Amino acid sequence: MDFLNFPLVSWVNGTVMIGVFAVVVIGLIAAIFLLINSDKKVK
Repeated sequence: MDFLNFPLVSWVNGTVMIGVFAVVVIGLIAAIFLLINSDKKVK
């Protein structure tokens, strides 16, 4: 029964995971965007 109540009680772990995931996704998009722009400048 503890496992069923855990997600409802502690929202901190979920919000931290979502926040870290969002930062990683934004970082990857920014890195790809910079690589595309640098490739266009080289050409």
